[in-house]
Amino acid sequence: MTFVAVAWIALGIVGYFLFNTQKTLAVAASAVRAVDQHAREADDALADLRVAQQAYVASGQGVGFWMPKVAATLDAVNAALNALRQAPATPDARAAGEQASAAVAEFADVDKRARDYIRSGQTLMASDVIFTEGGQLAAVAARQVETARLAEHQAFDAQETAVRKQQASIIGAGAGVAALMSLLLGVTGARRHEGAAAEESSGSGLRLGLTIEEGVVSHAKPQTATVSQPATASRQAATASPTVPAPQAVQMRSTVVLKAAADLSTEFGRARDQEELGRLLGRAADMLDASGLIVWITDGDALRPALSHGYPPAMLARMSAMPRSADNAAAAACRTGSLQIVLSKPGGTQGAIVAPILTANGCMGALSAEIKDGGEGSEAVQAIAAIVAAHLASVVAAAPAEAAAPEQPQQPKAAHA
Repeated sequence: MTFVAVAWIALGIVGYFLFNTQKTLAVAASAVRAVDQHAREADDALADLRVAQQAYVASGQGVGFWMPKVAATLDAVNAALNALRQAPATPDARAAGEQASAAVAEFADVDKRARDYIRSGQTLMASDVIFTEGGQLAAVAARQVETARLAEHQAFDAQETAVRKQQASIIGAGAGVAALMSLLLGVTGARRHEGAAAEESSGSGLRLGLTIEEGVVSHAKPQTATVSQPATASRQAATASPTVPAPQAVQMRSTVVLKAAADLSTEFGRARDQEELGRLLGRAADMLDASGLIVWITDGDALRPALSHGYPPAMLARMSAMPRSADNAAAAACRTGSLQIVLSKPGGTQGAIVAPILTANGCMGALSAEIKDGGEGSEAVQAIAAIVAAHLASVVAAAPAEAAAPEQPQQPKAAHA
């Protein structure tokens, strides 16, 4: 419950943080939209203001119409710039708005001078003022408005980037805490389950002390299993409690596998030539569910393939000897004298088991088996591979004795091949 509570608290904190940050970004985006709207209004009014002022000196236009038009447009520009300055904008945007307002104020002074020139009949002077000073001031005001708009967008982009990074960090932290709590919950639950099962099995066996003999269940005195009594311990473990059904299917499979392994061991002891050894390797491959077997024999500091099953002869002929120092499972099994397991890959290569062939003189070779359907992880499959390798060791160990007594001709062993 503690782990679950911590995980939910972490997820709740993540959700609350995401809600608040998204709300902050929404407010900032609304401010950007307001600035954009006021900037567009100011730009449109400035464009109308320039056109209306230039109409003072245009041929065929009457100043009586355009002077009131300029005054009204000037009021609209000032209103848009005041709204831009008062919007919840950044300091850079507000500063640019102030400069735009100053340029518009100077434009109003220039417009007053142009009107005075027109009333006094000095049209040329009025044109010079309108197209030089007035045009420049209107352009400056428009640039400052655009600067304010860009500053607001840049500030929003920087704020959004920082908030997104914070969101990613808090989401990763929350997910990490939840994953850690799930892992701890799984490990703790598994340990408690194993401990309870072991306690129940041990207690039931000591309390009831049931034994099974020839299919008859009878009560007996409680016994404690020791290393020196493997048969008694096995019977007690198999009949721990009358309320828990015995794993009969598993026992039957184990019995079948043990009997097949025993028969195979007997046949290895009777093998007299390479043909019989090849047949026994075929039976071993069926028991291991292997697609192919190869027996590697040491030849000095090298390993060479001596016998195989499941591979075409042409493939075996192409296999050359490899040094015992090679970086592969067969060489590693010979060097270390331990079983080597190569795990299969989904949709890729098959797994393999390599068992060393050990004799009194050391490792004399290795048995490699390509296992189908990921069976290389089964302890039963690994045990059978070790048994087959042990019997091959007796065949390989007999080779030096035969070589030392050439005067007594015997049937060649498979290991000589």
